[in-house]
Amino acid sequence: MNNVYINSRFLTQSTTGVQRYACELSIRLKNLIEDIVFISPPDIKNREFAELLNPIIVGNNKGHLWEQIDLPLYLNRLKKKPLLVNLCNTAPIAYNRKISTIHDLAFLHNKDWYSWQFYYFYRMLIPKVARSSLHIITVSEFSKNEIISRLKLPSEQISMIHNGISLNFANSYEKGYARKFGSYILAVSSIDKKKNFERLIKSFLTIDNKNIKLVIVGSENNVFRNQNWKSIIDGNERIILTGFVSDKQLVSLYKNAIAFVYPSLYEGFGLPPLEAMVCGCPVVVSNVASLPEVCQDAALYCDPYDTNDIANKISKIIVDSKLRSTLVIRGEKLVQLFNWDKTAKMFKETIETFI
Repeated sequence: MNNVYINSRFLTQSTTGVQRYACELSIRLKNLIEDIVFISPPDIKNREFAELLNPIIVGNNKGHLWEQIDLPLYLNRLKKKPLLVNLCNTAPIAYNRKISTIHDLAFLHNKDWYSWQFYYFYRMLIPKVARSSLHIITVSEFSKNEIISRLKLPSEQISMIHNGISLNFANSYEKGYARKFGSYILAVSSIDKKKNFERLIKSFLTIDNKNIKLVIVGSENNVFRNQNWKSIIDGNERIILTGFVSDKQLVSLYKNAIAFVYPSLYEGFGLPPLEAMVCGCPVVVSNVASLPEVCQDAALYCDPYDTNDIANKISKIIVDSKLRSTLVIRGEKLVQLFNWDKTAKMFKETIETFI
């Protein structure tokens, strides 16, 4: 009888940092845990990973309805209740034999970053998920402390296991893709208020060097409020929005950028800076939340609330080639600490204590 099931709703979602985490971890857990089962709704988007995981398909609902109704209904009918592992913040409330990963509590930090529907739903759901789980896994000491203080959970109920990074991420890229952009600063993430793009754009436009562009990669998520930054960039040829790009195109952009800038206001972990480091790209990040914990001495830090400081740090990294080289060397050393295989082994050890 199978003892471990993975909630694979992430296969039906667009791939951002949380879904990438779930995919990378799931591939490795499949090799580490005998007879592990992946269970998914029918509306799979990520066919590549679905073929590798071979999930069983149950229910007819989608999204949260599937997770809160179809998934627990199926599991509760099994003669022997398996341990359900949830990797992407949410989990079925009506199934208690579970471990849940909570990446961060950004929705509690600032509700104005989100639509009211998203905020109120998550404010109701996530505390219930936390209280009904046997154990919580999170991805940084910062997030662990947030969960302890905001959700009032005991420290011993939470394990911190850092994300990993694929060191071969940089090996496959679309040669020549980035050439059309010329000289540029790169920003990568979902385009929402928390990522602080409005201040980034305003800061960038004050920089004297008019030959350098700002390339922004990321798809806008409809759960977030309308923003003002779009009006700032209309008709400005120095600001380029690429929308979604493939991993090969993204690696090409990292490899050819002057620097990667990530002035996020809040991160539970923050994978893109490590992706940039793997690709040999120097990094500027915020000095808040988990980012100093993750990036350590391998990044140039800015105050994300101060547009002058963001502009100054971008200018500094543009003109100082020695600084760029130093950050690249430190970044190459730092990423060796974040390994998906190591993450998966620690995750497996935690799972085994509840089987």
